[in-house]
Amino acid sequence: MKKTTNELSHIEEPAQKQIVYQTKELNLWYGDTHALKDIHLDIYENEITAIIGPSGCGKSTFIKTLNRMVELVPIVKTSGEILYRGRNIFDKTYPVEELRTKVGMVFQKPNPFPKSIYDNIAYGPRIHGIKDRKILDEIVEKSLRNAAIWDEVKDRLKENAYGLSGGQQQRLCIARALAIEPDVILMDEPTSALDPISTLKVEELVQELKEKFSIIIVTHNMQQAARISDKTAFFLNGEVIEYDQTDKIFSTPKDKRTENYITGRFG
Repeated sequence: MKKTTNELSHIEEPAQKQIVYQTKELNLWYGDTHALKDIHLDIYENEITAIIGPSGCGKSTFIKTLNRMVELVPIVKTSGEILYRGRNIFDKTYPVEELRTKVGMVFQKPNPFPKSIYDNIAYGPRIHGIKDRKILDEIVEKSLRNAAIWDEVKDRLKENAYGLSGGQQQRLCIARALAIEPDVILMDEPTSALDPISTLKVEELVQELKEKFSIIIVTHNMQQAARISDKTAFFLNGEVIEYDQTDKIFSTPKDKRTENYITGRFG
């Protein structure tokens, strides 16, 4: 018997596991293009949730909806609900700035600001009104340490961030996201532009960060999803085809389309 979308979204968890995001009947259109179709997905705290699927299946659109960045595209319209910690993010009384403070984002290509390493990290706290230099110093060091890059840059904080390698720039961008103390970190293909060594460092970092944050990562890399995530959702043509513990998705997928994708038969 085919499972319903509600059954697909629900995974048995220990009682203490808190749900960070509940997506209910989410639909999204770019103009006349129906990009997300009736998405039901529960995402749990202090876990890494991987979103996989072929190009154009709605992966990036989905995570950009979680912090409403997708609304920057003027032809977008949505229906349904996304509850973040029980509150509907589409509610008109929910300030988008507050949401994006709680839900940070790291993009596919490193995008440091054309500023010093220090000012990249201090930017967010300053926007939020922190001016005290001592406090900013503490935030910068803590964020860079949490992003596993402090030892590499502690003597170069006044230098332009563009002088860092690609892998260092991406970890700097992760540190910048951490500086505003988010609850959730969204990552859209964060290692696709990196070499294998830098990719490994970022993967190790992501696994450490889940102790403090909930992480949702879009990846084309099947091996990466299998290595680092706790749960995996397989998207196809704007739908969630299967969502389960990562080891189950990769060892005993329930849907033939999932099996075909992860074994390389299409995508």
